[in-house]
Amino acid sequence: MILLLALLFVPRAAQGRCQEEESCFHLDGEIRQLSVANNSVYIATEKKLYQLNHELTLVHSTSQRGTMRPDKESDTRLFDRVSGSAWWNDTLRINVFLPFVENKTLISCGETSECGYCEILDLRNISNIIYHEQIQVGPLSSSSGSVAFLVTLKKTDTFILTAIQQGYQNKEGKCRFDLETVNLHDVDDSHGSNRGIFSLNDVTYKPLIKSEGKAEFVDGFQVGSNIYLLSNVQPSTYKNNKVRLIWFEDKDSKTETLKSVRGVTLSIHDGGEGSRLLASSIIPGEEPLLWSGVFSVDEGHTHTVLVLFDISPDHSIMTNKDQDFYFKNLDQSPTTTKILKPMKELLRQSYMTSVLALRHKDWRVFFIGTGDGQLIKLVVDRNFHPACPRVLYRANDDQRVFPRIHLDQVDGKHVYLPFTEQVKRVPVSQCSTHTNVQQCWSAQDPDCVWCGPKRRSEEPHLLQSSSHTDELTTSFSVSSCMFESDCEDGDWVSIPDVYQQKMISHKVVADLTGRLTLNIHIHVSTGQNRTKFTCQVSGATGELCSRTGPPSQFPQCICLLSDITFPSDGQWFGINLGNDLLEVLYITLTLALIRCHE
Repeated sequence: MILLLALLFVPRAAQGRCQEEESCFHLDGEIRQLSVANNSVYIATEKKLYQLNHELTLVHSTSQRGTMRPDKESDTRLFDRVSGSAWWNDTLRINVFLPFVENKTLISCGETSECGYCEILDLRNISNIIYHEQIQVGPLSSSSGSVAFLVTLKKTDTFILTAIQQGYQNKEGKCRFDLETVNLHDVDDSHGSNRGIFSLNDVTYKPLIKSEGKAEFVDGFQVGSNIYLLSNVQPSTYKNNKVRLIWFEDKDSKTETLKSVRGVTLSIHDGGEGSRLLASSIIPGEEPLLWSGVFSVDEGHTHTVLVLFDISPDHSIMTNKDQDFYFKNLDQSPTTTKILKPMKELLRQSYMTSVLALRHKDWRVFFIGTGDGQLIKLVVDRNFHPACPRVLYRANDDQRVFPRIHLDQVDGKHVYLPFTEQVKRVPVSQCSTHTNVQQCWSAQDPDCVWCGPKRRSEEPHLLQSSSHTDELTTSFSVSSCMFESDCEDGDWVSIPDVYQQKMISHKVVADLTGRLTLNIHIHVSTGQNRTKFTCQVSGATGELCSRTGPPSQFPQCICLLSDITFPSDGQWFGINLGNDLLEVLYITLTLALIRCHE
């Protein structure tokens, strides 16, 4: 088991509001919801809704303060917003905030003094309200233990799945609470005019998933034909927490989908109890289906660990036989819950609060937020070997990073870090800080490449004479460490597909006659425009490789050593490896070779 500690120092950012050099947006209150879609960031606070562009510049905002009044065009009540210092007596507090990209709408649901209220907003301008309805979708009050997301059944019908925290809130009061633990809401009226846009109904009744004891949901998502929910569960029969993964199959109806519920317990300890799940992220594009989670191993959430699980659906488990989650009525003879163990423990780090997992070719890349305001980057190769974690950002005032980190979908080179009253846009790599090829490679960052000089045509300064004609010359920019997408000519080197401690390795072998061959391997990946590779091995007397040996072929250099006499203290070699056209990589390696006596 490899345990890694991110004990790195980086300069702290200035405390307080956003600084000029930062890509940051300061809000007028605490973040309740944050979503990202296409080229926009959508944020809900207690007072306002915000629409920002991907660089965090304000595009639109709208007040969440107003009054409830009768709607002249329907029999329902309307939330009427006010602006400026106008009188108001109510606030629409958002608990569900879902961009519906295909419909170009933003589904915004929450609570007023008159209970549940939903709006459908224009995704391009959130000030435009397309539809409103007095209905509860999601929890009645703000709850970090509830989740909501869009799901698609049979690739045609889209619904809102809400998983509502159980056992921590009072269902009594003036607001009618007719939702259960897991619910499927419509998002339009295409299923019949009598159902309503946010209806729970499926033909004649409301299919729902119920639960036993306390349930606190952490994450939910759909991958292909399966819908997944992750939660912390504390059954009424005992005190210890269990981390539960349940999933549903994509069926023809809401009823058949919810009836297909299966579940396992995720355990990082023997017995499957005691730890808590704090944050979650699926690893995209994986077969088998890999998932990463941040677990706390103590009650104070001080000691946390990032682990990797294979959560591919287990079809041997019977449907609707789970001990904690069931369709309509609890089966009196539920099956014993299967325990699922992690594939790999990736990182131990105090106060981890969030994780975002991405893929870069054969590397898995994890962005980890912490309770003291750090953003840590951890890369893991295809054999699940982690490189050293690196701190990309650290807040000055030790603000807690919220459980969900989002990727900038426009350039893929930044992530959004949500804090209490701020959201920051942080680069996913610090490539430009590495000034030579060795530093660029040693960073062990698959996002960074050492890019060769860029050719560009320039017009020289011409004499003011009719005897001279226009001409173009070619110039070159310097090599540098950068994102691969910024290396326009495609001539670059970077780390290989698997973790390597050193850029160059070598091995000496002898054939039956005693003749020696020096094999040198350079551990890099290259761009598509790779040019001629050179290899030269020399000693005090000059070139040491026989000219009858095989030619060098990237990434390997084979030197058939000429007949030489080895000094008692060994033969020293100077090895130059490189790309002789663009000078992308020239490294000198010195080693001593000693003849061993039998």
